[in-house]
Amino acid sequence: MNDLNPADLRLVSHSASDGVTTSEFVLGDVTAALWEPEHAEPGTPLVALGHGGGRFRHHPSMTGRARLLTDAGFRAVALDVDGHGPRPRGPEDEKVVAALHAARRAGEPIGPIVEPYNADLARRTVPEWRALLAGLLARPEIGDAPVGFWGITLGTAVGVPLVAEEPLIRAAVFGLFWPSTLLDAARRITVPIEFALQWDDEHIPREGGLALFDAFASTEKSLHVNAGKHMDMPRFEAAGAVRFFERHLCG
Repeated sequence: MNDLNPADLRLVSHSASDGVTTSEFVLGDVTAALWEPEHAEPGTPLVALGHGGGRFRHHPSMTGRARLLTDAGFRAVALDVDGHGPRPRGPEDEKVVAALHAARRAGEPIGPIVEPYNADLARRTVPEWRALLAGLLARPEIGDAPVGFWGITLGTAVGVPLVAEEPLIRAAVFGLFWPSTLLDAARRITVPIEFALQWDDEHIPREGGLALFDAFASTEKSLHVNAGKHMDMPRFEAAGAVRFFERHLCG
């Protein structure tokens, strides 16, 4: 749904636990969660979290990153990409997911399936993110806050075109995606970037990751390379991402 009105953002639940408040929102058929330190003030930096393929806003990878951010004094928000979490898949989504599972079983490359499919998901999701961010920043308790974006894999596929289009976003952390569908958008990005790459990634050739990093027009960008396969990114990279946002969104 691309004709979303930020003014239609609706709070559906609110809870507090262990020093963190969690608010659930809907905007049209978009479902989203906002995590905040208790007693967060207007203007507290907000980091948008993009989830990975097959995951959703309350996947442990999302809630874990949100907790790191709230512990550092940030707000964090995540939305469910179309066909993920409670948002149903359409027939074309089901076909692509079946083809992806078949390619994995056969040991065939998944890039030719994932790249165009994630580009289509990004086309659907970028307007949703923009409307959600506008709706949140219009709420007086959040206010005119600096915004960052953090997403790898599908989060990068969505985040790169989002950051290229959305001037609210001042810094971004990306990683673990192929270059072909993202190069044009990457060349339009000038905000500070941190980019993660797994040197032994069995899906994404290292040359592809390096090409995507090189395409960003940012004058301040850093490349974080670790040994290991696609799913072997060290956990300390998450803490490093929080420090990156502290440098660029605070003060």
